[in-house]
Amino acid sequence: MCKWNAFLIDSLLCVWEYGEHRKEGNVFPTGSGCVGLDIPMSGTIENLPLTGMTGLSKGAVVALLEALETAAIVSERNGRILLANAQARKCLKFQVSEEFAINLFTELLLIDGNAIFREMENGNQGLRLELDRGGERFLANVRWVPEADWMLAQFARQEVQTEPDRATQITVQELLQEREITYRNLLAAYLKLQEVNRQKTVFLASAAHELKTPLAVIKGYYDLMLAGSLGKLSDKQRDILEESKESCERLVRLVSMFLNYSALESGKLVLQLRENDLRDCLEEVAKRWSEAFQRKGVKLEASFDPSIPNFRFDYQKVQQAAANLLDNALKHTPAGGMVALHAGPHFWERRVAEVAPIQERRRFRLPRPNSVEVSVADSGPGIPAEHHQEIFEDFVRVDRNTTGMGLGLAIAKRLIQAHRGKIWVESEPTGGSRFTFLLPMDQN
Repeated sequence: MCKWNAFLIDSLLCVWEYGEHRKEGNVFPTGSGCVGLDIPMSGTIENLPLTGMTGLSKGAVVALLEALETAAIVSERNGRILLANAQARKCLKFQVSEEFAINLFTELLLIDGNAIFREMENGNQGLRLELDRGGERFLANVRWVPEADWMLAQFARQEVQTEPDRATQITVQELLQEREITYRNLLAAYLKLQEVNRQKTVFLASAAHELKTPLAVIKGYYDLMLAGSLGKLSDKQRDILEESKESCERLVRLVSMFLNYSALESGKLVLQLRENDLRDCLEEVAKRWSEAFQRKGVKLEASFDPSIPNFRFDYQKVQQAAANLLDNALKHTPAGGMVALHAGPHFWERRVAEVAPIQERRRFRLPRPNSVEVSVADSGPGIPAEHHQEIFEDFVRVDRNTTGMGLGLAIAKRLIQAHRGKIWVESEPTGGSRFTFLLPMDQN
């Protein structure tokens, strides 16, 4: 049995006895199973058997404690702290100079040391405790080291599981319910608007059909009277009839526009693709509009490249698109101005890129035309660049001083896109406008 009699205060010298032997030194006794710890100690420690342990210096023990990732404290049986690593000093908030003045049981664990030992005498090698220090919660694992009669305490910070605020829970639930209600209301409003839009489209189509027949009859009588079939007309009567016929033709164009718009909106547009001559198609449009251009004093020039081959397209739909562009040019060109309608073969690079690799195209020094370019250029005031996109939208009119519904360009765009074509505008605010569309010649 090894018995410790005294340690000199503030000194590394310790006095120990083992049987009849007495020795002074600066470490705990080693050999015969004792552990050497060169720790400056004060006071008296009794009954500290160290049998079966190897000798370790103070630096080695301190290094072992510092290597631990958890906070660790070594104390005597009575709770007086011998060693504490940096993690323990940081977590439990005590200074190094205060180490030896702090009792593990009474000041850190806040528990009677005898109660701990009673638990361990009952067979429990360790004890788990919860403590609150500095507003933080820790879980302490306390073990008894019987070989040295030491207490080893390890501390782990415990995350506080806060209960969710009841008011916050209610608020979140209310927000989710409100979002669900809002979504349902928006969906109902959207469906209602869709139904209103459908009804509007149906109404336009019905009204256009009802107006189409009587307008055709009225226009026929105007043609008969102007041709002199119903009698000779005076100059004044002829002028009145020509002005009335022009208004009737405007109504016919509006009706045709409404019918096309209704078909496009309802998805019922069907292209009648047949082998046609585009030059004949555009010449017919130009002749039909020549009289309206003459009345306003605007010159209409039409030129078509004779090399344009016949290809598949919808004769009536392309005529409608070209007529809408001519109508738009006539509205915005002042008297004395000029409008040019031109068509010619064109090589559309984008369409070739979709069907042939670049290596195959490079074999041809001059690429073969794969589409037809149709353009309508006017000498009007021009269109600002910020309006180049929106003028192709439904019911959009940049110039509020002109007549019309704002559907002509929108319908032309949809008709050209139905042919897998492309339409755009090039214009300067002071240099007139040029509307161009491409029609691919490989329609299936």
